[in-house]
Amino acid sequence: MWVGKIIGTLVATPKDDSLTGSKLLIVQPLRFGNRPAGEPVVAVDTIGSGTGETVLVVDGSSARHVTGNPQSAVDAAIVGIIDSIEINKSLLEE
Repeated sequence: MWVGKIIGTLVATPKDDSLTGSKLLIVQPLRFGNRPAGEPVVAVDTIGSGTGETVLVVDGSSARHVTGNPQSAVDAAIVGIIDSIEINKSLLEE
């Protein structure tokens, strides 16, 4: 699992049948502290999240199982909206 911020939406009229009815969102992976980590990812929204929200994302086979179709053309799925993150900075390795 990883944390990201939804930065946009994606509309694709022609697409694989397994994606029909799916809401596709663009998620920027984040390091703890809200710093960007890598390139944005397209993810299927399974919980009704929206632009600007910080979310929990799964990828790979876990994402396909979350959609209810292990054969779907999904590589990332949003599975939670994060309310808060609390980190004990004294425990972080430098």
